[in-house]
Amino acid sequence: MAIARVAMPIAAWQLFDYWIPDGLAIARGEVVRAHLGSQRRIGVVIAIDPRSEFGDRVQPIEAMADVPRLPDEIMALAQFVSDYYQAPPGLAYALATPPLAARRKPSSPTPVPRAPREGSASHALNDAQRRALATIGAAAPRRSPTLLFGVTGSGKTDVYLAAAREAIARGGQVLLLVPEINLTPQLEQRVEDALPGVRAVTLHSGLAAGARRENWNAAASGAAQLVLATRLGVFVPLPSLALIVVDEEHDDSFKQQDGVRYHARDLALWRARRRDVPIVLGSATPSLETWTRARAARYARADLAERADARARVPTVRFVPVRGSGARDGVSTPLWDALAARLARGEQSLVFVNRRGYAPSLKCSACGWEAECARCAARLVVHRDPDRLRCHHCAHARPLPRACPECGNVDLAPLGFGTQRLEQAIGATFPAARIVRVDRDTTRSRDAFSTVRRQVEDHDVDILIGTQMLAKGHDFPRLTLVGVLGADNALYSADFRATERLAALLMQVAGRAGRADRPGEVIVQTDFAGHGVYRALAAHDYAAFADELVAERRAAQLPPASRVALLVAEAHAREDVDRFLDTAFACAGDLRASGDGVDVFPPVPASLARRRGFERGHVLAQSVKRSALHAFLPRWREAIAVRASARVRWTLDVDPISF
Repeated sequence: MAIARVAMPIAAWQLFDYWIPDGLAIARGEVVRAHLGSQRRIGVVIAIDPRSEFGDRVQPIEAMADVPRLPDEIMALAQFVSDYYQAPPGLAYALATPPLAARRKPSSPTPVPRAPREGSASHALNDAQRRALATIGAAAPRRSPTLLFGVTGSGKTDVYLAAAREAIARGGQVLLLVPEINLTPQLEQRVEDALPGVRAVTLHSGLAAGARRENWNAAASGAAQLVLATRLGVFVPLPSLALIVVDEEHDDSFKQQDGVRYHARDLALWRARRRDVPIVLGSATPSLETWTRARAARYARADLAERADARARVPTVRFVPVRGSGARDGVSTPLWDALAARLARGEQSLVFVNRRGYAPSLKCSACGWEAECARCAARLVVHRDPDRLRCHHCAHARPLPRACPECGNVDLAPLGFGTQRLEQAIGATFPAARIVRVDRDTTRSRDAFSTVRRQVEDHDVDILIGTQMLAKGHDFPRLTLVGVLGADNALYSADFRATERLAALLMQVAGRAGRADRPGEVIVQTDFAGHGVYRALAAHDYAAFADELVAERRAAQLPPASRVALLVAEAHAREDVDRFLDTAFACAGDLRASGDGVDVFPPVPASLARRRGFERGHVLAQSVKRSALHAFLPRWREAIAVRASARVRWTLDVDPISF
């Protein structure tokens, strides 16, 4: 009786033995169905053994799932995820399992001709782009990743597609990873324009399970030559993989923030190295991890210092006070004037504020009461249409109070500005303007963002008001003004990565202006115009700013100068969290050998100390040597597991992007 050792998608570290019934040809990598307790589950066969230590007490495998066997490369990738990110193997292997919805009938729709969009035509590469393409080719034999460091609008996508064209011409497949679903429609059009006749498929969570299954099969069979995907695409089998591209490689969306906390960019690097294929990491604002490796010549580097459109220039940047003469509704006089000038010229503007809703908080002017979420350590956000108070962490909502619940005062003031309030204020000032708000509230339906993009391209929009959804990857040739509100908020953050994120966000959103023949302008409302972030923005010099940040991190021994892992715990009672973390900290002290190079810091509350009704805290482990940290983590995890309480949920977040 042959035994299949199966990884089941549960938060447990053991594998499960099942006997293989006669007639089932099961091998390593097969996806199978079997009972675990009283539930029927899907699992992945890790190994085939002649016998089980449990004898004949094991249950049979019921059936093989109707999906192809996972190839050895993907099995190795899942095992690496389990080992590196300290994740239960069943959960790691589940990431590689395709959707199991009923198979859709493959469709081959007749392409519908589309009118060329302004600025969308595929252009011949300029000299800088050709040099970048040559750098990618030269780096491939050395198995060296390439950082494509290009200012916004420099034509990085053209280089990606040229490299893809060469890889596909050699009979290979290309994996192009993007950080967000909203970037895929525009890229799909670019791929169609640049690579006619190439079969390209998309993979992201916004697709129905049946469509994802069909596209996954096309990639795994080799029928799809290019796969355009968000982070989950890093697990798709590609038998003829010849090139990987990670666009906007710095973006936090590549890091999974719950469940198995992997980073898709880093897994793409691992996969490229294992398959011996070139990988391109593209960004106008590279992560400091990528930047330091390029500076140390561990990565090749290709620079695109000018915009691809010869008519385009980088926008001018002005800093204006948040409060000043004539400022109203959160908008300064210079920004009001600039918006009016663009409307008069028939040009488009973007007003950027990274806060959705009407106002970030509601406060009583008499006693100081503020509306707070009962389930989270956060303020409730004021929303309009309908009038509600909403928590942006747990989605709790309740009606707006008519009076202060503490003192009865009816003068309740919404403080600050979100996208809804700006939409109202700008609409009142410019009643004839065609204004579109773009945030998570307005783009919940599947095609909402694509509709907005078409409106902008068809010149049916005068002013966009939006959050970071509009900050990257979008090419709107008639957009000549970007106004930035609320940027100073990030300067007060306790997160050591806050200035890095702010610099990336500002440079990305500023890059939306002046991408064609019309000059662009960026107006930033700030009280700290002399801050290093703003100096770098004005000079369009991310490189110098990144070097300064790297020096600061090195002095403080913070990433990328060190490696960290975060033990994150949550429970309904604060005392349970504190007790668990104290125990975990004590375990670390017992395990650490003198001079092992790992520092473990005492427990502290999380930056959001309560979320969704759970009290939260963490313990940080840090080392300047990756090998030392990863030798310590499995032993620490096992010691914690022995003493863990069922009342506490906990996980290890390796290479966290925030504390």
